[in-house]
Parts: sequence; structure tokens; C-alpha cells
Amino acid sequence: MRETRVASRYAKSFIGLCIESGKLEEAYKDMSLIVDTCTESKDLMLLLKSPIVKPDKKVKVLQEIFSKHINSLSNTFISIITKHGRENYLAEIAIQFQKQYKEHKKIVTAIVSSADGLDESIRSVVLKTIEDSVKSEVELIEKKNEDLIGGLVIRIGDKQYDASIQRSINDLKKTFKQKHFTNN
Repeated sequence: MRETRVASRYAKSFIGLCIESGKLEEAYKDMSLIVDTCTESKDLMLLLKSPIVKPDKKVKVLQEIFSKHINSLSNTFISIITKHGRENYLAEIAIQFQKQYKEHKKIVTAIVSSADGLDESIRSVVLKTIEDSVKSEVELIEKKNEDLIGGLVIRIGDKQYDASIQRSINDLKKTFKQKHFTNN
């Protein structure tokens, strides 16, 4: 909880700075790169969280990894975080930045689960339907879940629309359990 709170504050400050300087889109790409890199590299996360490694060394490592791939504002931000001893929050700050960016841009994330994945025609229909429903831009994340057998489960925030065959089967089971059928 504390980690998220600290990260959220740093992300909020950075997003404000990016808006002022007109580099919000670039910074979003940079933060996405940082999230991906930190997710893929456990060694990097261990280095950032290590109290043994000096901050100067951490700055050098981060500069070596990111300096050629991110803008100067993001680079400076990483240096400031590291010099203030908050480098262990870097991945969480980047995640919080992404969330706040989406809130600022009014982008809604919809997670669509299906048994086989969506083909292009279904994807476009689902995307259009969700956009019309929420009246906002939608980021569609697809997940495969073979337990669904068929159909879709769409999750937007804390709401879920379940149109899967698995749910229909479960509803049918409940109905059979509730109603006592007699043999003639």
C-alpha cells in the first residue's frame, strides 16, 4: 500500500511536468518501456532494491539501459528518483504513470477473455460496442481462457459482462438444483 501511495505521488508530479513541457506522449512511451524492462528483468529489480549498491552506481546502470531509448525529461526524472533513494519504486511509479495517463486521456481499459482469441471482425465489433457504451476511447486487452468453452467475458473496471458458454452451463446447473424435477 505504501509503495503504491509513494509511486502515485511521484507519477502525479511527473505527469504534471510532462503536460507542462508538452512531452506527455513521449513520457508515456518511456514509462511503458520502463515497465516492460523491469517486468522482464528480475536482476534489474534486485539491483534497484539492493541497499548495498550505491545510488551513483544505480544511476549509471539505469542511464546505460535507458538513456538511448528515452527522452531527456524521463532520464532526468529517473536520476532525481535515484538520488532521493526512491529507485526501488521505479517500476511502480511507471505503472502509476500509465494509469494516470489513461485517466488524463480518458482511456478505458477493457479486458476481453475468450476461449480461442478474437478474430479481427469480432474484435472490431466488440471494440465499437464498448466505445459506444462507455463513450470514451478504449484500450482492448485480450486474454485466452479455454475454460470458457466459447463466448466472451468483458471486464471494464469493476464491471463484468459474462456471455460465456461456461456461465450458461453454470446457470443451468443452478436452475436444475433449485427446481425439483420428478420422474414420470
